[in-house]
Amino acid sequence: MRVKETSFVSVLVVDDFEQWRKMVRALLRDELQMQVMEEARDGIEGVQKARKLNPDLVVLDISLPGLNGIEVTRQIKSVSPTSKIVILSENRSSEVVEAALDKGACAYVVKSECTRELIPAVEAALSGRRWHLAA
Repeated sequence: MRVKETSFVSVLVVDDFEQWRKMVRALLRDELQMQVMEEARDGIEGVQKARKLNPDLVVLDISLPGLNGIEVTRQIKSVSPTSKIVILSENRSSEVVEAALDKGACAYVVKSECTRELIPAVEAALSGRRWHLAA
């Protein structure tokens, strides 16, 4: 199910690496016609911006300076409970995937699969479903 072009989805991207933020922004724009409203470079800034923006969607790296992505997920769900969170990570560990999902993430995408898997993960998250590849 594709997100309707006419619907507005506020998006926050949290990653310490600018090239990843640019890639995520481009994928969301090109595939789903979404515009990233805010970006953050670390976990603390991500939580602060989520509190301010109350975004519909948060795409965040699990390895962040300041706070790791699992703790950021927990805190964002506390300050912005309706936000749908998609985790990006290089880690394929089933324990890490489960920890992220247990703290409130809707989807978990391995970075090496990002160009192929981010869009279905975002669509699942926005539809209220969990999504992740088997580790």
